[in-house]
Amino acid sequence: MSTTVGSAPRAASDASTAIRSRPRLTAARRRQYGAAYALVLPFFVIFIAMMIVPLVYAGYLSLFRTKLIGGRSFAGLENYAKAITDPLFLSGVLRMCVFLVVQVPIMIGLALFFALALDSGMMKLARFTRLSIFVPYAVPGVVATLMWGYLYGPDFGPFAQIGTALGLGPPPFFTPTGMLFSIMNIVNWEFIGYNMIVLYAALRSIAPELYEAARVDGASEIRIAWSIKIPAIRAGLLLTVIFSVIGTFQLFTEPQLLRTLAPTVIGTAYTPNLYAYNVAFVNQDANYAAAMAFLLGIVIMIISYLVQLSAQRKERRS
Repeated sequence: MSTTVGSAPRAASDASTAIRSRPRLTAARRRQYGAAYALVLPFFVIFIAMMIVPLVYAGYLSLFRTKLIGGRSFAGLENYAKAITDPLFLSGVLRMCVFLVVQVPIMIGLALFFALALDSGMMKLARFTRLSIFVPYAVPGVVATLMWGYLYGPDFGPFAQIGTALGLGPPPFFTPTGMLFSIMNIVNWEFIGYNMIVLYAALRSIAPELYEAARVDGASEIRIAWSIKIPAIRAGLLLTVIFSVIGTFQLFTEPQLLRTLAPTVIGTAYTPNLYAYNVAFVNQDANYAAAMAFLLGIVIMIISYLVQLSAQRKERRS
């Protein structure tokens, strides 16, 4: 008992000694911290003002409904329930799911192929090729869509003219079955270069000693790519897939511009983003549009989480 009592003052003395022995911040260190906080502060101000505040306000709007008679009234989750049962919204989400399943594997596969080809060092004019593949990403989406819209044109486009000259007729770019694939082609043309650069940068960070050891063991370039390079850039592949999932459900520019060329094929609800835009700015129902936007965000989070979970399970198995 006496030992316990005697140890208490000793512990308190050691704690006070440790507190006194802590190095105090010097004036120079405080100035460094102050400069760091001052440099970071504008980012947080802009982030809160441009991201957090609009999200909170949109969430607030989604819980109300506005009527011509009676004004704004609290609706709870009524807008969300309406969106879940809205066939136009659900058809747009389903269409983007098809877009995701078909377009994203093609885009990531081609980006990975080009990145591996450039990293192998066996390609001639590697810098020119890398720049040529990346340049379409630098073209604004509006310009790219207008350019491809001209190429797709059934009356004035060069593909239609070639098909007519050969007696085949214009290609079915603007038909109900071909429109989604036409948009896929535009998105692939725009973003293969971006994903290629991300994967190429990840490949360049791999230690070259691994390749040399594999070549000494007799591994071919294809074997090195499959067994060393692709597993090593799994994090980069996961990042590109998640970005592609987000971009798929945010698709807006391409269908909005192509709608002027094919109004009977692309309706106001062709994609969820396009539908929310028309509901908010054409139908003047910002409350319902905010609810759809939040539901779309939930769908994106769920799919992104499933992609991450699948990647983690594959990594554990390997």
